[in-house]
Amino acid sequence: MTARDARLHAFRSDLADARLKGEVAAERFVSGRPARITASVADLRKAPRPDAGVNTQALFGDDVLVFEDAEGWAWVQAERDGYVGYVADNLIGMREHAPTHIVSVPRTFLYPGPDLRFPIGGQLSMGSTITVSGFAETRGTHYALLPSGEAIIAGHVRPIGELAEDYVTVAESFLGTPYLWGGVSGFGIDCSGLVQLSMRMAGKAALRDSDMQAASIGSPVEPGPDYSGLLRGDLVFWKGHVAIMTNAHDMIHANGHTMLVSREGLKEAVARIGYLYGGPTGFRRP
Repeated sequence: MTARDARLHAFRSDLADARLKGEVAAERFVSGRPARITASVADLRKAPRPDAGVNTQALFGDDVLVFEDAEGWAWVQAERDGYVGYVADNLIGMREHAPTHIVSVPRTFLYPGPDLRFPIGGQLSMGSTITVSGFAETRGTHYALLPSGEAIIAGHVRPIGELAEDYVTVAESFLGTPYLWGGVSGFGIDCSGLVQLSMRMAGKAALRDSDMQAASIGSPVEPGPDYSGLLRGDLVFWKGHVAIMTNAHDMIHANGHTMLVSREGLKEAVARIGYLYGGPTGFRRP
């Protein structure tokens, strides 16, 4: 049998994805049932328990495959990045409408109708996908309408496929966002989540965790003497951490030091992080 990363392949000793038959050992193989995340943010946990650690999150509109439903938990694989985990089954539903637009600002609100004076009915993060069924204008404010009748500010979404020009600019829009282990949204995000979401908005696919990113994004780059060879957009990796260069000297990262997405000088970060975790382990250019 071929070794597989359980974060990216759905297999356990008792159950596995039918696509892995012949590659992993399991008592039973099943085909995943198509479903979609219906909550603003859904935690993907290590185990089917509310006190289990959060590995990552899925966003509203994300498509998943469900391999098991049991006792209020669904064992799923996210189709966008392949991540496997357990999600509360009341946070998923059917794939009823094809998504047409994606939220393109860090955070925004859902209203019960096209009027910003209405009490909000929900909130969505950048990267959430929605179906726009029409548009409306109220007192000069433009809204995109969902099939449910809900409304979202039209300027906060863009058609799927319309990409940001610079993923670093996207990352910079998250400055001040709280750090959250496993977070991938504008409500809370971690270091590799910031890289993944920012790159996604610019049409660049990235795996979820920093070790995956260090092994797969772009190509290794030589930082040069005193890090003078680094450019805007280059990635700096430490063990369990990643940051994005914003210019030849400074970087942006979601970090547990400030507990925010923040800017920091690379040399200052190397000195600070090195005290506990050692120096950078690699540099890559997307």
